[in-house]
Amino acid sequence: MTKRTRTSARILIILAALSAAAYAQTDAQKAFNAIKNMPGTWEGKGPDGHALQVTYKVTAGGSAVESEILVPNEDMISMFHLDGPNRLLLTHYCAAGNQPRMQASFSPDGKVITFNYVDATNLASPDAGHMQKMVLTMIDENHHTEEWTFVDHGKEMKEVFDLHRKS
Repeated sequence: MTKRTRTSARILIILAALSAAAYAQTDAQKAFNAIKNMPGTWEGKGPDGHALQVTYKVTAGGSAVESEILVPNEDMISMFHLDGPNRLLLTHYCAAGNQPRMQASFSPDGKVITFNYVDATNLASPDAGHMQKMVLTMIDENHHTEEWTFVDHGKEMKEVFDLHRKS
């Protein structure tokens, strides 16, 4: 093998490795793509036994996913989006009138996405009631749970929604 042939072979190997790396997805991108595969209506019951619906919709040219929780007198919207390739964010437009922003972390198997509080707009004080955490567990393509943690003056209240795809 000539020196030129060896150099060409090395270049091809490097280019192939770079191409593979360019197509590799970060955990944040994988999680966002999983959320993008959730459009439609989901039904379940809240902890109080009352029926609820959650709708998911891909929007903004695929750069965001909207989730709308439909419960009597407290409809709420959450928006999921990437902030660069390594950061998945959720902004929750709460019935409490504030908008907490949460950043995701991921389980090793990618089935559990945990969003933890980063900051909020329209929050009267750090102790004022706001969503602190949301854990999204993907059970299968037609079943997931959402565990929402609301904190008000140091007191935590959790609600778990067990949801099945309707359409």
